[in-house]
Amino acid sequence: MDKKVHTSTQYERELKQVKENLLYLGALAEKAIDCAMTAILKRDSAMAQKVIADDEAIDRLDEETEELCIKLLALRQPTAGDLRFITTAIKINGHLERIGDIAGKISEKALLLNIEPQLKPYIDLPRMAGISQSMIKKSLDALIREDVALASEVRHDDDQVDNLNEQIFRELLTFMIEDPRTIHRALLVMQVSKNMERISDHAKSIADMIIFMVTGRNVRHRHPEINGI
Repeated sequence: MDKKVHTSTQYERELKQVKENLLYLGALAEKAIDCAMTAILKRDSAMAQKVIADDEAIDRLDEETEELCIKLLALRQPTAGDLRFITTAIKINGHLERIGDIAGKISEKALLLNIEPQLKPYIDLPRMAGISQSMIKKSLDALIREDVALASEVRHDDDQVDNLNEQIFRELLTFMIEDPRTIHRALLVMQVSKNMERISDHAKSIADMIIFMVTGRNVRHRHPEINGI
């Protein structure tokens, strides 16, 4: 009897560790986005280099969390809700790691932008970054609370980022048409905007997985207005 209690307690600790790892990984991803955007807004190349270097910590935590999830699947043979949580956690873990990678790519673009005159005031890019960071936080809060309504809110937030990305594209296209000398800088800013849009897509995918984990419904390829989520 004591052995069963001990095993159950250890199992609960391991599940809790997975959740804590995901929350910490999310915090690292949010920080990477914030620092990458700061590197652009303040033309801080040292900050950009730090984001690129710090991605190694995100990669290590990604590997650690994936190994823990695989161990739980292999040794604990989870069922029902626990099985759905662990398999979902593996996918969420991968999305957060990719967000860290994208923040590194944004920082690489910052290094290139910072050695040239600034093309225009950056207004919509920090808005995209703020929304994307909020989406990551909401998604992980929804995971811990198993909150479908909050996860659904993240799906709607993604539309805001998509709209800002399109707006930036149109604006920069005008710059390039009016003055070909701006083409290189405009393309770099477009790439930053597109990378930010990809980050929001990853956050939305996390929210989609949480809805599946809680309800069993797959909403990944459905528009929020169509399925009522």
